[in-house]
Amino acid sequence: MAGPVSVAVLGGTGDLGGGFARFLLRQGARVIIGSRDAERARAAARELSSEFPNAPTVLGESLAEAAAAAELVVVTVPYAAHRATLDAVRDVVQGKLLLDATVPLRPPKVLRVQLPAAGSAAVEGQQLLGEGVRIVAALHNIAASHLAAGTLPDCDVLVTGDKEADRQVIVDLLEAGGLRAWHAGPLANSAAAEALTSILIGINKRYGIHGAGIRITGTPQSG
Repeated sequence: MAGPVSVAVLGGTGDLGGGFARFLLRQGARVIIGSRDAERARAAARELSSEFPNAPTVLGESLAEAAAAAELVVVTVPYAAHRATLDAVRDVVQGKLLLDATVPLRPPKVLRVQLPAAGSAAVEGQQLLGEGVRIVAALHNIAASHLAAGTLPDCDVLVTGDKEADRQVIVDLLEAGGLRAWHAGPLANSAAAEALTSILIGINKRYGIHGAGIRITGTPQSG
């Protein structure tokens, strides 16, 4: 998937979804905001179009319509809406690449790691959608505000997925926007990245940091 693509951001009316939509628009991608409320999605799309007047067309649709129209589908919803969102798009995402950024936070105890029985939200999503959908997980440990503002922090992104080629699509997309992304192994490893989110929230609170992230040290010797 080279060059600008069409990307459905499911949950694009929220903080992470809106931030990632802005990240994509800076790269020239065609963005389709997806929401349970199609009118909210269209309102968000109009706001983005005003903010990025030179960007490709930004559309707003229902969850299923957005997912059906895109090459890449990105899920950025709260964990409480994760299953319902995947149920809404299951039929139209078969055969597609889906980037799942969901973190299984369970308010009010968001500082505590609470992974689902499947091991992670991403693995749970794979079980719900079936093997016809290629799921890659990423973006768990970068603040939505950083993505929205375009002032990317000195932190890295872990990318997990069962197929290296699918992970590479997401690594390339993130690095094209200025992030440093790492292949972090199979989808089961998404549990580590999802769990880190609660730890980082706690660090933010304890030390007064705005959007703490992680950094992989060392110099790569090969791809």
